[in-house]
Amino acid sequence: MNDTPHKILLVDDDRDLLRLLSIRLNAAGYQVATAESGDKAMALLASSWPQLVITDLRMEGMDGMTLFDAIRKSSATLPVIILTAHGSIPEAVAATRLGVFAFLTKPFDSKLLLEQIEKALHLSGAPPQNGDANGEPTAWRSAIVTRSPVMEDLLLQAKLVAAGDASVFIHGESGSGKELLARAIHLASPRRDKPFIAINCGAIPEALLESELFGHTKGSFTGATQDYQGLFQAAHQGTLFLDEIGDMPSALQVKLLRVLQEKQVRPVGTTRSVAVDARIVSATHRDPAEEMATGKFREDLFYRLNVVTLEIPALCARREDIPLLAMHFLAGLAQKYDKKIKGFSPEAMELLVGAAWPGNVRQLLNVVEQTIALCTTSIISTALVQKALRDKPERIPALVEARRQFEREYLAQLLKITAGNVTQAALLARRNRTEFYRLLSRHELDPALFKPHL
Repeated sequence: MNDTPHKILLVDDDRDLLRLLSIRLNAAGYQVATAESGDKAMALLASSWPQLVITDLRMEGMDGMTLFDAIRKSSATLPVIILTAHGSIPEAVAATRLGVFAFLTKPFDSKLLLEQIEKALHLSGAPPQNGDANGEPTAWRSAIVTRSPVMEDLLLQAKLVAAGDASVFIHGESGSGKELLARAIHLASPRRDKPFIAINCGAIPEALLESELFGHTKGSFTGATQDYQGLFQAAHQGTLFLDEIGDMPSALQVKLLRVLQEKQVRPVGTTRSVAVDARIVSATHRDPAEEMATGKFREDLFYRLNVVTLEIPALCARREDIPLLAMHFLAGLAQKYDKKIKGFSPEAMELLVGAAWPGNVRQLLNVVEQTIALCTTSIISTALVQKALRDKPERIPALVEARRQFEREYLAQLLKITAGNVTQAALLARRNRTEFYRLLSRHELDPALFKPHL
């Protein structure tokens, strides 16, 4: 059984109410984090992701609706319940239309609040407190190692879409884990006990791809020594994962579209059609809009495949996962190589966290394996990591440097928007002209350079 409680973030500038609510929710079996302001709540959300946010509406600084808007920018599925002592029907209607899960007026009924919490967690796809029928509510995603809020939100979306039968289109860079996500969707779906079949459309020659997908009869072409049912039939009642769908030849795209529309395949060498029932998950690292604009990918096929889109972030966009993944890979590979390696030196881990990772998680796995293969001590050194990376690590800037860079880029953007008009730029920045000129001077930005040349 899974005893991990659901995580709830409480946000209220009333400390007494915050304490009372925490006691009640802890007693109900929930894990509670608290924040006394919207800003503190956003700081907590940057480091750990709850499954529900309950916030007061009226707070100093960032109010409840502003906090809700900020949450929506990073997560479309995290449910938010708003509490207020100043509630009104128009406010409640407006809030729920924007996507707030529930709007409760203080003093609220504890039983009603707990009912709303359970409903929000259930509808958001959060696993039951006491485990599912198999006692393993997170088994479907166990192959995906993460503590990134962005990834947690992606997995929540994946769990929601898995319950239905809609086609899913996964977009992400090479090596980011598209097949792992596709398999997780399959394992979370009602088709979990049926086959999961994966094929890389860019790795098979065009002449063979059609028969690989749709099957062929004996003697239909040179080398066809026996009947072959094809991957669509092999995935019947299960899930077919079409990886790198953007590499599929144009002629085959037409045939695939027909199969998706008619739910039948016609093996090469026969006029007989066979009914198939497979959930389609497809993926690509290419830009679909660009591929369609250049005519390399059919729009009608794309919209047939792209009922729901899931975007996997690159590893460099979730660096908090790098130490977790590195240690996860180390544990398995050290056993494979029969080596007693405890971990990475602090400097080596700093190199890993700061690297560019153009090859994403797949590259990280490769780097960890190289270091383990060459390691002769219990700790992996900086030199081994540097050798495996083969490129200059991307240094994470110091806070002062990062702030200065942001300020410079922000000021330059304002000058571009206003065509070098300092008065307008200062108004946009909500600063007086004197202070704005000082900022420009600090960064050696000349407004004249941004004025249009006549």
